Amino acid sequence: MSKAFTRETDTEDDEEALPALPAGGRNYITPHGYARLRAELLHLIDEERPKVVEVVHWAASNGDRSENGDYLYGKKRLREIDRRIRFLTKRLEIAEVADPTLHHGHSQVFFGATVTYAEESGDERTITIVGIDEADSLKGQVSWVSPIARALLKSQEGDVVRLVTPAGAQEIEVLQVRYPAPGEASVA
Repeated sequence: MSKAFTRETDTEDDEEALPALPAGGRNYITPHGYARLRAELLHLIDEERPKVVEVVHWAASNGDRSENGDYLYGKKRLREIDRRIRFLTKRLEIAEVADPTLHHGHSQVFFGATVTYAEESGDERTITIVGIDEADSLKGQVSWVSPIARALLKSQEGDVVRLVTPAGAQEIEVLQVRYPAPGEASVA
């Protein structure tokens, strides 16, 4: 059968890359995270996709498409871009922007807080609780649905909370809770 009549699978790879939203839950996101996702969406729509479409059009005009690397790669890249555009559009539609600067000066842990805590071993760690779509563990950002964030939410400075991990339960002490000041960048 000719390749023209076969359908390539169109799986939602991006859906698998990020954790699913909690059932009936909300998609909380910081203003900075929302702006970053929106900027990525606009970049894909306004800049990257038109360039790839142009390359595919040029490659298609060269004749035999079955052995044309530019055409084949361009079509594949176009599917990836379209998949990412659909994903970002869906996530931004259901996003609920929560501004952590509203809690500036408070000592209770809510969404957007930067929390310093001490583990039983004495190690101190600092994390920032952000949305599912913007969490980056390399930057110390954790999703608000992660086990550490769930354990810390609603606690206050000085509280000792129980964190259940695969290695077993441990107690951690909340040492400091910070929020960005109004006008400050929320999360870099």
